[in-house]
Amino acid sequence: MKKILVIVVFAMFSYANAQKGSVLVMGSVYYNSETVSELGSDNKSHYFGFTPKVGYQFHENWTTGIEVGISTSKQGNSNSDYKDKTLSTGGFLRYSKPLSETFCVYADLGLGFQKRKETYQNDFAYTVNEGDGFYIGLTPALLINVGKGFGLNFNIGGLKYDTLNYNENEHSEVNRKRFNFNLGQAFSFGISKNF
Repeated sequence: MKKILVIVVFAMFSYANAQKGSVLVMGSVYYNSETVSELGSDNKSHYFGFTPKVGYQFHENWTTGIEVGISTSKQGNSNSDYKDKTLSTGGFLRYSKPLSETFCVYADLGLGFQKRKETYQNDFAYTVNEGDGFYIGLTPALLINVGKGFGLNFNIGGLKYDTLNYNENEHSEVNRKRFNFNLGQAFSFGISKNF
């Protein structure tokens, strides 16, 4: 029994140390499309997002790196069209805790800047608004080690706070602040690779 316990402890310790000093590359892709037909008109919406991350695991439980987020959305019908594009760049800090050779839980703390461009067009007007601000978020997740440094990442939401400041014209400024708590209401899947 003691030999089995020593082997299990050694396997877990060697798994945790195998990641130290490695480079982490990961990313997630989001896509959503919806069409609602009402009163002879189709309202369509499309959303696409891509969030790559690159980090360095400087300790067996700690990783730091950079993250980028690119997203576009489009909503419209035959009378109007709304589009927005968002670009965010920042850094992240991850604390991970292996549960076994296969499973690991982690939490990412991300912080950075974001820029957004919104366009709205209908039969009577065309409006463009640009804003910038910052974001901070905490995302808990589960990693499943599938071998050779590859992992599948799953999360079910988290906490996020962000701001956007719009200068609509020289006399008007709009500031938006948003707090989002969606733990258990969202699902995300990603792939990671340690080199």
